[in-house]
Amino acid sequence: MLIFAGLGNPGARYAHNRHNIGFMALDTIARAHRASPWRARFQAEACEAVIGTQKVILLKPQTYMNESGRAVGEAMRFFKLTPADVVAFHDELDLPPAKLRVKLGGGNAGHNGLRSITAMIGNEYRRVRMGIGHPGDKALVHGYVLNDFGKAEQPWVEDLCTACADNAALLAAGDDAGFQNKVHLFMDARGHAAVKRLGEKAAD
Repeated sequence: MLIFAGLGNPGARYAHNRHNIGFMALDTIARAHRASPWRARFQAEACEAVIGTQKVILLKPQTYMNESGRAVGEAMRFFKLTPADVVAFHDELDLPPAKLRVKLGGGNAGHNGLRSITAMIGNEYRRVRMGIGHPGDKALVHGYVLNDFGKAEQPWVEDLCTACADNAALLAAGDDAGFQNKVHLFMDARGHAAVKRLGEKAAD
């Protein structure tokens, strides 16, 4: 059994924020894999799905981003799992828009959701880093992540979430490199012009 935890803030006000791309990914995975209905559990919205050969608990903490670890820790303890059984989907400022990387452990790069999870369960869990780009100035980061994705960004956001859902069985099987590669191939094939422009700007 695994836990896929999408990070975000609860409520309609935040639903389309860049900071909520983890929630968006989980919603897409749940639909694609015919998960059970979402219900309140572990201070989160939770459902269950069979992804590949693995039973997976999908978890969207409802404690706000800064306390995401409370829900993840509670679910992990309930199912007697280890940090190695946890995968966190989250927004990543340090990656260009529409890029994705998977890593085990490492620093939290100022991400309060990751910091909270690490405080509760330790650092040895996997992270699916979903690139949203950087506004270019540290002072602008707070407003940037708590603003909605722009209209031009919507196609790549939807495609990135779809690519995660379509290839989630690889992630569930522990084939992080295979998952990452399949997502990259899918996104490259889509070739969003808006992504290329934003990626070039982020690299400046």
